[in-house]
Amino acid sequence: MGGVPGRWLPAGYAASGVRAVRVTLVAAAGFYLFLYGFGATTAAAYALFSGVALAGLSRIPGTGPQRAATVLRLVPACWLLVVVGTFLSVRTWSAVAGMLLIGFALAFAAVGGPRLAGAGPGLQLLYILPSFPPYDPGSLGERLIGTTVGLTLLVLAERYLFPEPAAPPYRELAARAADTAAHCARELAGPPYALTPASAGRARGAATGLRSLKVPEADRPAGPGVRDRALTHTGLAARTLLSRLAALPGPPDGTGELLRGVGRLAERTAGELRLRSDGSTASGEAYEDLAAARARLAAAPAGPADPTALRRDAAALEVADAALTMATAAALAVRGRAAADRVAPGRFWYARTPAPLLWWHRIRGHAGRRSVFFQNAARIGLALAAARLVAGVDTLPHGFWAMLATLSLTRTTVGETWSTIRVALAGTLAGALVTAGLLALAGPHTAVYAALLPLWMLFAFTVGPVRGVGWAQGLFTVLVAMVFAQLASATWRLAEVRLLDVLIGSLIGGVFGLLAWPRGAHDELGRAVAGLLRRAAEVVVATGASVAAGGAGEGAAAGRGYRSLRHALIMAESAYAQFQSEPAHFGAAAPRPPGPDWQAALMAGHHALWGADRLTAGPDPPPPAPVPALGPEPAGALTGLGDRVAGRMLLVSAHLDPGGDTPPVPAPLRDPAYRGFTAEPPGAPRRYYAAVSWLDSLMTDLERVTAPEGEAR
Repeated sequence: MGGVPGRWLPAGYAASGVRAVRVTLVAAAGFYLFLYGFGATTAAAYALFSGVALAGLSRIPGTGPQRAATVLRLVPACWLLVVVGTFLSVRTWSAVAGMLLIGFALAFAAVGGPRLAGAGPGLQLLYILPSFPPYDPGSLGERLIGTTVGLTLLVLAERYLFPEPAAPPYRELAARAADTAAHCARELAGPPYALTPASAGRARGAATGLRSLKVPEADRPAGPGVRDRALTHTGLAARTLLSRLAALPGPPDGTGELLRGVGRLAERTAGELRLRSDGSTASGEAYEDLAAARARLAAAPAGPADPTALRRDAAALEVADAALTMATAAALAVRGRAAADRVAPGRFWYARTPAPLLWWHRIRGHAGRRSVFFQNAARIGLALAAARLVAGVDTLPHGFWAMLATLSLTRTTVGETWSTIRVALAGTLAGALVTAGLLALAGPHTAVYAALLPLWMLFAFTVGPVRGVGWAQGLFTVLVAMVFAQLASATWRLAEVRLLDVLIGSLIGGVFGLLAWPRGAHDELGRAVAGLLRRAAEVVVATGASVAAGGAGEGAAAGRGYRSLRHALIMAESAYAQFQSEPAHFGAAAPRPPGPDWQAALMAGHHALWGADRLTAGPDPPPPAPVPALGPEPAGALTGLGDRVAGRMLLVSAHLDPGGDTPPVPAPLRDPAYRGFTAEPPGAPRRYYAAVSWLDSLMTDLERVTAPEGEAR
């Protein structure tokens, strides 16, 4: 980490130490300014907790300037939360209803990307704070002033204190992948018509670098807008292009011109990704050249009996399609809707869609009980509402602490929640004992607490995140006691109240962790991926029939299946993202046991989507010109092969989401006696071999899903 504090601390504490310095400076400065400078206790509390909420409790990803920009954009939302919380605290029932709705909404906002997800807990705290008695709308101005000052100090601290080295943005990673693709295409276009080991390794590294788990959260293009969607599309197209180039057979008889065009377009695309949105069309000419070369190769007459050449041409056409897709997506990512004039509907359906409608698509897609975002939001909203009800009905002293415990200790699986609660209660008990001793010794001498608070805050926010939730709860128990002892008279019994509140809040979190989707994303991932494969099987059958019939007959069905498959992919990827963040065995420290290759299943969904799009021109619009039907033998071979792949998809889906009598081990996916993938029916055109190549890649994906590590081909 950059900055002086990082050099003073052991490596494991460097990041948390730098963060602790920022939180301490912001929280202490605002607190002391209002409390001892102006005698405004309410403003002091709000200034302190604003900094703690969005810098200590929240985990907003990114560098300091990125976090500062995020906090600055959230300032109006913070004001609104303080205002609404203040007025709804007039009655317990209104406070509970507000907590349910706003708690759900703030948690569900995670659908907007990792920055909103990271800020969610802090925003929850800024609503919880004013939602407790006393009901005092007259102090609203003081509350807003304290919140504003705390957030302003936080923005300045994030922006200017201890700058951190920035990781390459996703656009730069995509540009590097495009450069690598250009290099590989040029190698394949000339002798010896094969990639060197160094180039193959470079291609694998560039493709791996675009995986979301390899990219810092703040740089992942996860938002619902046109540019984020297009940048995600760019990365996927670049990975596909690199994999297709690595598998391209040689020598490139008749495809040299096309490969050189791929190299030029990839190079121009890399340059475009490194430009700002200035309206230029750096890749326009190269795009038209490659599109023309692709059309010529697709229309070239086939030799009388050269299936090897047809297979090679089909693979080269897939390479060209991936390069054209990458260039189009990159143009949208750089220039947004200004580049939509060169984009056909269908694959890039979002290019001309207004931003509010894109947000509505994202929200509607997750507004159901099968979405992990919906599950998490419902769980935390219900738990916070229950905690507010208990605090209001029982007039729980400092009920704010109970809700804070519910917020910070509730996890996405019941096992992880209860494991966290056990450790947190032990830490809170230790912190309560220290607090009781401190309050008994220092008594009403606030100068003692004022002197110790910054040092303890620095220690707590440095050690707590590294040593775990038990240390964090114990240290925070002492911290809040020092704060409240300066705001009002306190005795050692404050420690007893803190322990009681944390116990009640954690129990409420545990109960709702048990009642609301207790296994987290584990079960939902199996269901979502199984549903994805079922939708993919439908698309495979419809696409095979459409290709065999020349694009007629099954086109409409393929279009509907295309949209259903796209939605299934969204749900499966969301479940997979949460599954990756959950510990194995519901809270155990042991590594995850070997299981299905979930990412291979997601890639199978993407390959099914893209193959159907490429072979049938997508759901909108239909192919621009009539495509002749296949002959009887190629048509029969292709539909039979498509049915077989679809059947294997259904077998794998049953394995991932088994019923009561599902065999524990799926049937072998490839029959050694079956020759469908290598069949060469007389008169089969290029479209036949392109479809067979697509189906073969899908079968390879399916093998990776269930095969033991290292056994899939």
